[in-house]
Amino acid sequence: MVSIGIDLGTTNSSISYWTEDGPVIIPNSLGEALTPSVVSIDDNGDILVGRIAKERQITHPELSASVFKRTMGTRKIYRLGDKKFLSEELSALVLKSLKEDAENYLGIPISEAVISVPAYFSDAQRKATKRAGELAGLKVDRLITEPTAAALAYGIHNRKNDTKVLVFDLGGGTFDVSILEFFDNVMEVRAVAGDNYLGGEDFTEVLINMFLNHHKIGKEDLDDVSYAMLRKEAEVAKRAFGESRHVTMTCAIHNEILTYDLTIEEYEKSVKGLLNRLREPVERALNDSNLKLGDIESIILVGGATKLPVIRHFVSKLFGKLAYVNINPDEVVALGASVQAALKGKDAALKEIILTDVCPYTLGTTISVKKAHGHYESGYFLPIIERNTVIPVSRVETLYTVYDNQTMINVEILQGESRLSKDNIYLGELNIPVPPRKAGEEAVDIRYTYDINGILEVEVTVLSTGVKRSMVIEKNPGNMSKEEIAERLESLSHLKIHPRENHENKLLIARGERLFQESLGSTRQLIGNILKEFEDVLERQDLREIEEMRKKVKDTFDSIEGREDF
Repeated sequence: MVSIGIDLGTTNSSISYWTEDGPVIIPNSLGEALTPSVVSIDDNGDILVGRIAKERQITHPELSASVFKRTMGTRKIYRLGDKKFLSEELSALVLKSLKEDAENYLGIPISEAVISVPAYFSDAQRKATKRAGELAGLKVDRLITEPTAAALAYGIHNRKNDTKVLVFDLGGGTFDVSILEFFDNVMEVRAVAGDNYLGGEDFTEVLINMFLNHHKIGKEDLDDVSYAMLRKEAEVAKRAFGESRHVTMTCAIHNEILTYDLTIEEYEKSVKGLLNRLREPVERALNDSNLKLGDIESIILVGGATKLPVIRHFVSKLFGKLAYVNINPDEVVALGASVQAALKGKDAALKEIILTDVCPYTLGTTISVKKAHGHYESGYFLPIIERNTVIPVSRVETLYTVYDNQTMINVEILQGESRLSKDNIYLGELNIPVPPRKAGEEAVDIRYTYDINGILEVEVTVLSTGVKRSMVIEKNPGNMSKEEIAERLESLSHLKIHPRENHENKLLIARGERLFQESLGSTRQLIGNILKEFEDVLERQDLREIEEMRKKVKDTFDSIEGREDF
């Protein structure tokens, strides 16, 4: 059986197979290594995939779809004419096209494949990817994270000495940073971080906005065809910066040919905000893995967007060293996926290695905390399995009743990094009866078990009676974008606590919320405790006490952020 690996990308996809000489990219029907991840429908109702669909997207935008990988695992509907599709169904059409190209090239049927996913994909997104493979007629026993695939393509597993690698993966629609360590034939993922709503498409969007702002045109003034043409022109201009420091964009809008001249310096200034967003996940991954930049021996660039000069300049400046780019960043993931397929098939040409993965998000439940004057306030998040914990893993927490004669305990199952439950993603809940006794005299063990296939099982046991309830989370909701999270946090700013209106207090609380999300373990617990203490002081509205506590909180946060990881 031929070992097949597939990179299902946001902008482009590719497929490879394993040979005695190593992994090889399989060309599509046009003889090209990359197949655009675009789907369109022609006038006869036939499905078109790839380069043809990409061309039609400009002329028939209402019959075409792209960048649907960003909504994998959600219920978003794409309308192509009179037909409706989920993102996983559109992805299945891309996978089916790749499968047919491979079968025509190799002359044999293809039934199995290893498919790559971003390291920061949630459970729902991973399961949707697997379903897409199955809809395309493929058996998908294993998904491989894109950074792990890239490391395999570079042969990190063939190095003799222990090594630590940072993979900087910027594709068309998603950004991942992963830290991997190879030792004793084990490829271990130490930490992952990223942004599922940041990619090369956003760097294209900046050029679109620059063009429109220059000509004082609003996006709402463009029809679908004009916008598609402008997007294509922006893509051309973005790539042109690889060979020139000056580009000219030209596009027909409202029956008028408009041009816009700009320099690389102007573009770099405009994408500064996006570059700052790239830095945040790098810092988080290093902190979570307890490593500093000096501990990283190799940096690997992955994803077509890393070809942009502005990105390569940013990476070299950030890390102070040159990254590996001797394998085409567009092809490296597909090549590594076929290496994993060969390892899975125990190919004799490869030495056996063990691949480990981590849970990309924190999983936990809602608890009540004791506030000032002895009353309890619900809605606080208790992490049970923290992000970047090596999987499979099983963790248990013991929780107690809060009220006298309490007869029921509700266990909310949540995913996220925020201190307050309402700002995390709800996955499900369990209700379990307990004997009515005094507060604190009844307890339950809450066990979270997360396996290698991304399935979470929650089991709740009443310690006094042995009664158990369990739930398997197999279909989770998708991620919220940063904009949606920001909207939720904005609603919190209207809490009716007068001292919170003081800007300095609000700034400290916001800073603490961010640090809580970025931290783990005892540091996260420390931040949560001091925020709770600060909130209790604010409730008492004693200005002198608030001033003293504010200094204590600020000093604590300054100390936490004082680590010199950069």
